Amino acid sequence: MQTKTSLSESLVKQLHSLILRGIDRENAGRYRSVPVMIAGSRHVPPQPWQVPMRMEECFRFYGEKKELLHPVELAAEMHERIVTIHPFIDGNGRTSRLVMNLILLQHGYPIANIPGDTESRLAYYAALETANLDGGKQPFILLIGGFVLAAARRLAQLAGNDAP
Repeated sequence: MQTKTSLSESLVKQLHSLILRGIDRENAGRYRSVPVMIAGSRHVPPQPWQVPMRMEECFRFYGEKKELLHPVELAAEMHERIVTIHPFIDGNGRTSRLVMNLILLQHGYPIANIPGDTESRLAYYAALETANLDGGKQPFILLIGGFVLAAARRLAQLAGNDAP
């Protein structure tokens, strides 16, 4: 019998702790206590004193929407919300991508791998910037959906099935 790990703030902190353990043990699994800026972005993350409240709101959203939204949309939303809050001093992108992929895997979808090529990264950052500054989340959700579809096609191809 397979059990699903319940997504929570505590789990996000544990994931972050695992990511940063060998890089910055002091800040691993802890919300930031200093203001931050994101290089190359016009988005200004919330002040450190706002982070716990914003993360609580993020998980309230998750609790309210986890049964209502399509899993790919929910995964993209949670990724975007966490990375926008930027709750940690470092490792926010890695942590939010792990959360996104946990949601996808729990619903039977393949992981959304964001390719490292320049075009894919620029599209990813542009879609995040649009969501952060304009509130237009659709480009980001569609981008993540495209990555999930590409992964599903690769898996189908590996399994010997022709995917559309």
